[in-house]
Amino acid sequence: MAVDLSAIAKWPNVPACYDWLSLDRRGDWRLQGERVTHRGLIEFINRQYGSDAAGCWFMQNGPQRVFVRLAGTPWVFRRAGDGFISHTGAVAGAVQEVLLDDGGNMLLETELGIGLLDDRDLPQFLAECCDDTGAPAGEATLLALMAGTTPPVFWQGHRLQPISTAELPQRYGFNPRPQP
Repeated sequence: MAVDLSAIAKWPNVPACYDWLSLDRRGDWRLQGERVTHRGLIEFINRQYGSDAAGCWFMQNGPQRVFVRLAGTPWVFRRAGDGFISHTGAVAGAVQEVLLDDGGNMLLETELGIGLLDDRDLPQFLAECCDDTGAPAGEATLLALMAGTTPPVFWQGHRLQPISTAELPQRYGFNPRPQP
């Protein structure tokens, strides 16, 4: 999925826009805090969503970059059969690592990149977690994992790794709050 940059050639000096567009924790676009519901606009933003070399995510609107404020990560993943898709509809690809942050959020590092698991998919995901004996990992075990004091917890062979929310942007190379 490539962002269309053709308008930049005609209007190279259009200033970038900040603090207008955001991506919430469920993968919904928000314009000045209001959820975008118009299907055509959502599809346009999804097609034009990309990042620059500094890890700032944006929507290319003709010659203008509209930088995105991220409530979590650049991607929000939802269950799709045995796999995951992003909030833009892009296939996440193979899961490479599973993380649990200190806020109780499940994160997936995939071929597409790092993404927050949509909280509506958490019950099924957590039900698939087990300890090293194969027994279901209960709520107490997952809470202990967040504190770093539990035996290993696994999801489909991936060991859940605890991580601090503050570490995510640097570790995965994204800027959640782009500014001029």
